[in-house]
Amino acid sequence: MQALKERILREGKNLGGGILKVDNFINHQVDPLLMDACGAELARRFAHVNPTRVLTAEISGIAPALTTAMHLGIPVVYARKSKPITMPNQVYLTIAPSHTKGQMVELIVSPEYLKPGERVLIIDDFLATGQTILGLVRLTEAAGATVVGIGTLIEKTFEGGRKALEHLGVPIESLAVITSMENGQIILAP
Repeated sequence: MQALKERILREGKNLGGGILKVDNFINHQVDPLLMDACGAELARRFAHVNPTRVLTAEISGIAPALTTAMHLGIPVVYARKSKPITMPNQVYLTIAPSHTKGQMVELIVSPEYLKPGERVLIIDDFLATGQTILGLVRLTEAAGATVVGIGTLIEKTFEGGRKALEHLGVPIESLAVITSMENGQIILAP
């Protein structure tokens, strides 16, 4: 998606170690018009899999997941990183490594909002190693639901996440694909 690629090249910052800072428009401050356009494009790409629910991880995945779900006309559920007192005692829980936090994080979903038989579209901000998305897959499977697609705003191909997810046999779509971040650069696929 050209508008996203242009923003990445103009405002993204390569912090080294595979970390791309996009806080100005995705991760801290959100550009709602850009997120709406991204959500519309992801919804277009995944309409054919007939999802009934969008699932993402707290917090950075919420904006693209929400706009995608809005364009599909379905609910969005986000996996929490801590269990609030309003959540039932029995939950779906897994752990996954956080690339930017440098530690393991919990991903928790209430069974009230992820039910058996749901057709789940996973949407996140990044596809890097694929470990957070695999955590969301585990939560989906624990609920007796089925993953029908995986969509991300930005994919970093050099971290191998797509390969880690291919065994799922579902469509995987990324709106901007970064092929290299060596020497302080940000190189996008055409």
